[in-house]
Amino acid sequence: MTKYLCFIAFLLCTSASAQIRAQTTNSGDSKDLTYYLPDLAYDPAITTPEEFLGWQIGDWHISHDLQQAYVKLLASQSDRMTLEVIGKSYEQRPLLNLIVTSPDNQGRLEELRTKHATWNVRNGGVKANEIDDVPAVLYQGFSIHGNEPSGGNAAPLVAYYLAAAPYAAVAKVLDDNIVLFDPCYNPDGFNRFASWANSHKNKALTADPNDREYNEAYPRGRTNHYWFDLNRDWLPVQHPESRARIEQFHQWQPNILTDHHEMGKDATFFFMPGEPTRVHPMTPKVNQGLTFKIGEYHAAALDEIGSLYYSGEGYDDFYYGKGSTYPDIHGCVGILFEQASSRGHLQETDNGLLSFAFTVRNQVATALSTLTAFGELRNDLLTYQRDFNTNFDGGNAGYLVQADGDQGRANELMDIIRRHQIPVQQNGDGREVTEFFVTETPASRAFFEPISEFTDSLFYDVSTFVLPYAFNLPYEKISGGVPRGGNWMDTGGTARANEIRPVARAEYAYLLPWDDYYSAKALYKLLDEELIVKVSDQAFSVNGQEIGAGAIVVPVANNQEQTPEEIYAIVQRVERETGLPFLPLSSGRVTQGLMLGSRSAYQTLRKPEVAILVEGGTASLEVADAWHLLDQRFEIPVTKLPLGDVAGADLSRYNTIIMVDGNYGDLGTRGTEAIKDWLGPDHVLITLKRAGTWAQGNGLSEISVRNADDPDQADTLRRPYARYSRDGGGKVLGGSIFEARADLTHPLMFGLRRADIPVFKRGTLLFDLPENLYASPLTYGANSLLSGYSPRGFEEALGGTAGIVVGNYRGGRVISFADNPNFRAFWYGTNRLFMNAVMFGHTISSWATE
Repeated sequence: MTKYLCFIAFLLCTSASAQIRAQTTNSGDSKDLTYYLPDLAYDPAITTPEEFLGWQIGDWHISHDLQQAYVKLLASQSDRMTLEVIGKSYEQRPLLNLIVTSPDNQGRLEELRTKHATWNVRNGGVKANEIDDVPAVLYQGFSIHGNEPSGGNAAPLVAYYLAAAPYAAVAKVLDDNIVLFDPCYNPDGFNRFASWANSHKNKALTADPNDREYNEAYPRGRTNHYWFDLNRDWLPVQHPESRARIEQFHQWQPNILTDHHEMGKDATFFFMPGEPTRVHPMTPKVNQGLTFKIGEYHAAALDEIGSLYYSGEGYDDFYYGKGSTYPDIHGCVGILFEQASSRGHLQETDNGLLSFAFTVRNQVATALSTLTAFGELRNDLLTYQRDFNTNFDGGNAGYLVQADGDQGRANELMDIIRRHQIPVQQNGDGREVTEFFVTETPASRAFFEPISEFTDSLFYDVSTFVLPYAFNLPYEKISGGVPRGGNWMDTGGTARANEIRPVARAEYAYLLPWDDYYSAKALYKLLDEELIVKVSDQAFSVNGQEIGAGAIVVPVANNQEQTPEEIYAIVQRVERETGLPFLPLSSGRVTQGLMLGSRSAYQTLRKPEVAILVEGGTASLEVADAWHLLDQRFEIPVTKLPLGDVAGADLSRYNTIIMVDGNYGDLGTRGTEAIKDWLGPDHVLITLKRAGTWAQGNGLSEISVRNADDPDQADTLRRPYARYSRDGGGKVLGGSIFEARADLTHPLMFGLRRADIPVFKRGTLLFDLPENLYASPLTYGANSLLSGYSPRGFEEALGGTAGIVVGNYRGGRVISFADNPNFRAFWYGTNRLFMNAVMFGHTISSWATE
């Protein structure tokens, strides 16, 4: 620790005057290649970035198409490079990897990949004394946040260096090792931001932070097509960019992975390690030791060009869903770089004028210092990776997860686990999974086991990420391997991948139980065909089968707009497209319960016509969750309606409006009145978090907000000034999991089998229980923390509050969620409740509303 503190002190002693000189010198002028790269005799047969672009990197922001074209050109010119397309973004931009190694190695890449993988195998892998024959692997990646562009603009320069530098300069890296070079993690967001910055550039550069160049329009360029933060998706892997990257990661099992970012303009340059007290307890100490060693190379490189920098504070290595931390649970060393951002071409900062070229230069310098560290520390890195993989002994332990009657949720969780190369075996008949067994590995242990003890109370991101809780699936840790009995299959497929038996033609009605996560997808397809569809709000039995509340009924004779043959064809097509089996019924009689024609038990549904309010103060990341859920997963059309347009829009087009967390001041009086005029019978307003307080403040609901402040006398005690930042941070709920209690008879809970539901909470907003005893179908009890950090006193304040409050305004329903049920697209458990609100919210009785 003493050596670590000395190192940090050494970093802070770097000259500020050198930083300012470096940032301001010729800040508006085009730079020579040697501003970025060492002055070497580069191969003239390799095209420089400036020769290709017609301008130097740093003069403009490179778009993804130009970056892609240049990388392809380098691969065609250099015998050190092979280009791979590992996937495509939502907008169909290719996800590129350059495989960089010596020309001799290029002809045997698969042999080297296999040898590297074999090195990590217990009992029978490459022997420790043969380490010189094992290639190490470096994964260098840039700009996962599109509006943090210095990394993606540095990438062409670093790629050029690898292709064109005299071979002696790169021999130590390329002779015995392999570099996976990912020039842009997030093509869609990167291109969006390049367009913004270039469109607003002045010839006489303007450094004024008030200029429009430095203030992007909503939703800004940080995110991918669906406005998701891809640097939070390494663990959930819900997006094509992440899925391609994770597959490549496990294919090559790198020893170092780098992740080049940007931060606020008034900062300097950060590199890992971060806060020593904010490291996940499953990350080995040797990992942080290697991170420290690598950091010394970055310090030396930044010293050489006079750039200010820091390490050992501010950022953490806790959440395994980030690019710099995910590698740490796989025997790899993740490295985060954060460069102060110009957010355009030139900005005023506390450290003087910050030019775009200067930000690129720092990223290039640390990318090259990574190459040096990688070459010199290869044996240490390989040994660490081998020890990590061979020393872990989980025996035959693992996690037994119940499908809970929901094939959709079970299949999706198995899919995530398999993408992380964790062995999964499923029990079932090939069409229906009843349970599955997940082998214990370091990664599965980190993803499955709750955590409640922390060295520090500050977190850069969430404090827990227990996957089965996110899916609301019961599980237990067991020893002895796969349980005996049953029909266990070790397969990469899922039950839904198998063909279902086509439904027989029904004379009376078709029945779809509401057990499966994807039942809402089938329901929307039926409604989109303008069929009359009813929902049962009670359980019943038919033909010897128990059917839970929420079952969907499609009458044959009552659907007079379509013939029985047309209805049958529609049902068959929906079956094929969703993999969900319908039941044919020949009578309206039931074995137990109310008959299918009962007015009190069956209500007619309307097709949801959905608008999500966007722009202004709305939280774009939460808009992303709802938009992606409806559009990608359930194929329900969504209108993204800007707040400023609400007053003049024809709201009669919609029967469902969604308001995510945020500030709705930009609605104005006219927009607010338009929503109030719109809300009426069969219309549903769904609010998340602070949107609920907006509804309450404008008379649309009667939510009462509970004060979650610490109940003790802490505010009256004197505290040291040096503690103010940590004391404030300790009151933040950055993301933890609590258990809520559901009323399973309520339409918002249709399809669930267990009343106890894990809910992800971020923020300390609490709703008091409403006076109406039926208006809060989800509530929190005492001692409800399941996993994660909870601020002092918060758990006590949470007890006896409502997770959902259902209101009534002019005959319309206002359904207010205290939390975001769709968090980061992987909270499948609670977004079932959200989809129930979309599909069934209008059926909730007015007697059960506040």
